[in-house]
Formats: sequence, C-alpha cells, structure tokens
Amino acid sequence: MSSQMCTVTGIVLSARPVGEYDKLVTLLTKERGKFRAFAKGARRPGNPLMAAANVFAFGEYQIYEGRTSFSISQASIQNYFGELMRDFEGACFGQYFLEFADYYTRENADATDYLRLVYQSLKALSVPSLPRVLVRYIYELKAMICSGECPQTFEQFTGWNLNPSTLYALQYVTASPVEKLYTFTLTEEVFQEYKKVVTFLREHYVERKFKSLEILESFP
Repeated sequence: MSSQMCTVTGIVLSARPVGEYDKLVTLLTKERGKFRAFAKGARRPGNPLMAAANVFAFGEYQIYEGRTSFSISQASIQNYFGELMRDFEGACFGQYFLEFADYYTRENADATDYLRLVYQSLKALSVPSLPRVLVRYIYELKAMICSGECPQTFEQFTGWNLNPSTLYALQYVTASPVEKLYTFTLTEEVFQEYKKVVTFLREHYVERKFKSLEILESFP
C-alpha cells in the first residue's frame, strides 16, 4: 500500500472516540484545508497524542497518508487554549467558532484565512477588556465575508437608519486583516445595531443550526 508523510499546521475542530483507545479528529490546516485523521492510542493515558487530539489544539501535525485514510504520527502543539477549556462560557464560545468554521470550510480547499481567523478569535476570547459577545459577532461577520457569500458592502441597510458608528464598525471588520479585528469596543447602542445587522446576515446566509449556538443563547 502506498503511503506518504507530510507536516501540516492546523487546529483540531472536532474529535470523537473510535474503538477502545483511538480518536478521529477533524483538522483545519493551512496546507491541505480540512480533513479527518486517526489519532491512534490518543485515549490511552500517557500517549503522546493524548492532548494533541483534543479540540482547540493548534500546532504542527505530522500526518501519515495511507490509501484510504490519514493518521497522525506526531504533533508539536503551540497552543492548547487551556484557559478556554477551564472556562465553561469560554469553551462554549470557542466550540461555536470551531463549529462555524467546520460548516464553511471544505476538504482540500485553501483554508488559510479561516485558520488565521479561528486562531485570532480564540485568542480574543481570553482578552479581559473584550466582551465575548462582541468577539462572537465580529467573528461571525468576518467568517461570512471570508466565505465569499456575504456582501462586502452595506447599501441594503440604508433604510435601517443605522448610526454612522455602526456602519463604520461593519466596514472596519469587512476590510481589516484578521490580526487587527479585535482592537475596538462599541457603545451599547452601536453594539445592538451591529448585532442586529450581523444576525440578519447570518440567518440569511447560514443554513445550519449549531448546537453550540443554542447553548450560548441559553445563557442569561
């Protein structure tokens, strides 16, 4: 059977148990887009892949490509996002970001922009001065823009009589590089308008119902 080794940089979007000790993980990577790979023995205590096969793990993965499947042979993790794993609310936001990215990305398609967006957005969830709900709506808009489905202008909202600051925030998120997305806050009035626009766009362009979003929206 032909096989090939390669190294990819990516993040674990999801992981589920397989058999007695293995896991099947979904990786979002810079080099090969999204794909699934087996992490053999990852559920066995002390296994080198135990932490690397958990959601949020970001780093370099050495992948063994067989005829019909991929397997992870080694991993060098740069960030486990442990602070989110220890925080129920933060973990729920983070899980939603991963689920949203999984919806929009495809196998063997360029996912560089999405990978950068997910990584920066997870980091933003741990910044005390940034309201997590604002991070969520910034992430949603930028993810829809990256998908190419969402319009990058806001003329359709002319009749909404939006605050000029709201329009500026929408245009800023649309035009800014990922590294500069999470550099502002909004007044409550402007945030509510911004949220209304992004919610309208999400309900129009995103067809899936996310379990993680249902949990988030159950919070008081």
